[in-house]
Amino acid sequence: MRFIHMADVHFDSPFTVLASRENLANERRLEQRKAFADTIEYIKENEIPFLFISGDLYEQKYIRKSTIEYINNLFKEIPNTQIFISPGNHDPFLINSFYNTFEWNNNVTIFNSEIKIIETEEADIYGFGFTDFYCENSQIEKINIKNKNKINILITHGSLDASKTLDMQYNPLNSNKLKEIGFDYVALGHIHKANYEENKNNFIYPGSLISFGFDELGEHGFLDVEINKNNSEKNNLINLNNSEINNNNLKINKKIKFIKVDKRIFEEIKLNISEINSEEELIEKIKNVKTDKKRNYKIILEGYKNIEIDLNKIQKMVLNENILKVKDFSKVKYDIKELANQNNLKGVFINRILQKEEERLCTKEEAEQAIEIFINALK
Repeated sequence: MRFIHMADVHFDSPFTVLASRENLANERRLEQRKAFADTIEYIKENEIPFLFISGDLYEQKYIRKSTIEYINNLFKEIPNTQIFISPGNHDPFLINSFYNTFEWNNNVTIFNSEIKIIETEEADIYGFGFTDFYCENSQIEKINIKNKNKINILITHGSLDASKTLDMQYNPLNSNKLKEIGFDYVALGHIHKANYEENKNNFIYPGSLISFGFDELGEHGFLDVEINKNNSEKNNLINLNNSEINNNNLKINKKIKFIKVDKRIFEEIKLNISEINSEEELIEKIKNVKTDKKRNYKIILEGYKNIEIDLNKIQKMVLNENILKVKDFSKVKYDIKELANQNNLKGVFINRILQKEEERLCTKEEAEQAIEIFINALK
């Protein structure tokens, strides 16, 4: 069985984090469409029978009917591909959402909060979708697999092994319970970073189709997946690269190939400014950074600062087509011993922090950070 797994396209996103450069948000929207169209073209050329979209296909708050028509027209170009969509927290299946009111092409199946099973010759496909912007209990972990001799796939949007309170609002899923159920592949969405390389289980995030800014570094695209399930004489679970044997004497072969479709890459460059002694020198150093026209950069200033840094002024001087942001994470270099000897509140505070460092109640870095925050607060 072969399928494409993609997620988190976020059509009609405002791209507010890219507002520092004029027209960049509009450029990204065009690039977003190109990435999606390239995905459909890949499916067409390779005659792939299934497309799984694991949520957040679009932004409910901003989506336009013309964009939905654009998406559906592309779906019409692959009539022999069955398309399954599991709405997420950004595009829930609402009464007034396009998932419910628009007439989608007949090769499109859209899941809602009632868990549905689609049976094909090779596989049983289970789907669950958000019907609100939050979902704390999806009943997914109560699923009983109907036929373990077939390939069993779950398509959903959610937080795997959520530990933070916020993540618990977005369909929290427990990997141990999913493993007990016996899915051969869980097609997930919500996390914008792909995990197919390090994931030894069957719970896969493809990452977002394109990057939405500097918190989503690296390459973005979709996954081309092939799964086969055959009889085997062995009877215990063994992981061997891309194959495994389950306790039903069935050997599962899985091949996952990442396909990059986002042509733009966001990258961070760290600059140590400890030797910089003037604003002019700092501006010159940033302007001399080697950049690639196909990439966008965030410059991170680190080390110790010897000058006052007016970040707004610096950014006006250095921002261009490629350098979009400058962040100052540098530290002020203080004579800690001299400050500790002062007979005032500052001296008392610093001595207490240094004592905590001696008692190993905090690291040197944490002590320095606390002292800097305190001194800046006094200013």
